[in-house]
Amino acid sequence: MDDVELRLPDDVRLHVDVSGPADAELTVIMLHGWTLDGRSWHRQLTHLRERFADRLRLVTYDARGHGRSSCLALRDATLAQLGDDLAAVVDEVAPSGPVVLVGHSMGGMTVMEYAHRHPDRFAARTAGLVFVSTTAEGHTHTAYGLSPRITRLIRLAETTGAGVLARCGGWRPPHALLRALRPSIRWMLFGDRCDPADIRLVTSAVARATLRSIGGFRASIGAQHRLDTLAALGQLPAAALVGDRDRLTPPPCAQSIASALPTAELTVCPGGGHMLMMERPDEVNGAVTGVLDRVLAGPATKRPSTRRRAAA
Repeated sequence: MDDVELRLPDDVRLHVDVSGPADAELTVIMLHGWTLDGRSWHRQLTHLRERFADRLRLVTYDARGHGRSSCLALRDATLAQLGDDLAAVVDEVAPSGPVVLVGHSMGGMTVMEYAHRHPDRFAARTAGLVFVSTTAEGHTHTAYGLSPRITRLIRLAETTGAGVLARCGGWRPPHALLRALRPSIRWMLFGDRCDPADIRLVTSAVARATLRSIGGFRASIGAQHRLDTLAALGQLPAAALVGDRDRLTPPPCAQSIASALPTAELTVCPGGGHMLMMERPDEVNGAVTGVLDRVLAGPATKRPSTRRRAAA
């Protein structure tokens, strides 16, 4: 795997990991969620290398303010900026050939923003989409699995806290605090099953995110609405996955994506939470592989209509 440092026009540096031949048939770019980093996709990367070998060029990167990428100005902590960053990544690491975009949570919202802000470039390059535990409707459906009254109180506290954190610059969360918060992280992000190694990975990713990115992106994430953008994408092979215990982007989020994007196959994972690529790697790997197989088969492949599939 090659490490690439991509310097953006505003001098932010993105850490990009690339593997596979430059002349591969297809490039797959995988985008992580809010406060996470590119390591989120390690199980999918392993599977895709074994399944497709040199047919794929695989790309992950740490969003600005996350992981090994540099900090950002507060005014740039928006999904719009992340959409522009994705356009720059595509131009740099996949200047030609078809691209499949796989986004988790904020990463999926970034893909939608790229399609909204750069429609011609998106249409010319994008061959398939996979949305994992994400939404096109901001916080419309986010209730944390709690009563409406408690949800309103949590959202108020979260919004207030995000504003404070956003002004803390490039500082990162103290490790001792994150260790204390592990039970809360486990409750918020995971469903019925959780490998302790996954909690450790998530906690270490949060520890590498700047407080500005943790707080700064909250407003943009809560306000985004891109169902119309999805509805205009036509016949792209696509998949949408969600866990029925997801407290952040519950099933109605994925259902609305699948309704707006009629080619999308919807998979609902019983007992799954927000971190499906870790909790349910076989289902996520299968959905990504399904989209890749359809893309590699060429345009003559029949596109399936939307159908709901429950994963065991």
